[in-house]
This record gives sequence, C-alpha cells and structure tokens, in this order.
Amino acid sequence: MTITDVRITGDLQHASIFYTVLGGEDERSASAAALESAKGLIRSAVGKEIGVRLTPSLAFVPDAIFETAAHLESVLAEAAARDQQIAKASAGASYAGGMDPYKAPRVKDAQEEE
Repeated sequence: MTITDVRITGDLQHASIFYTVLGGEDERSASAAALESAKGLIRSAVGKEIGVRLTPSLAFVPDAIFETAAHLESVLAEAAARDQQIAKASAGASYAGGMDPYKAPRVKDAQEEE
C-alpha cells in the first residue's frame, strides 16, 4: 500500500488520505477493510504526533491513479494506431483542387471593367 496524497481542511478538522494498492480487487478490498478497522489507532497516533488541540477525522480514499494511467496509455496507443492507418491510407493521395484551391488570382469579368 502506498499513500499518494493527504488533503486536510483549513481548520484541520478533516483529513482525506488517498492510497493505492498494487494487486487485484481482493487486495484492494482487504486493504480498505484493514484501514477502516485501524482508523481509530491511526487517528490517535496522528493526534499524538501533530500536537494540535483537536485531532482531525480521517477518511481513506482509494486513489485510482494506476487505473487512470493505464486507461490513458491504451487510449493514446489506439489514437497512434489510427494515425498510422490514416497516414498509410493517404500516402499516395493528392489534393483534389491543387495545393490550395482557395487562393487564385482574381480575374475581372466584363461587368467590372465598365
């Protein structure tokens, strides 16, 4: 288990502790249960160490940083594969109307000359 972040309110009354667990869903749920059961002991240890009048309440929040990173990696790999397919399909292609079909010298017609 790794603590990834701790966020404390300005009045030091509440602390959110973000953690990650390597492993499957069984390990994550076991770690969450262990943290919940040890919350009182952890809170009293924190209270002794920080030396403030009121000890903050603790909330343990599983951090999905690894799952999010894995999802982003797969999405980026999929986008790169699509880019390669498009580059392969357009390798021999040419522009339909020339390099820039929108810029051409203006030709005056008969009405403008009068």
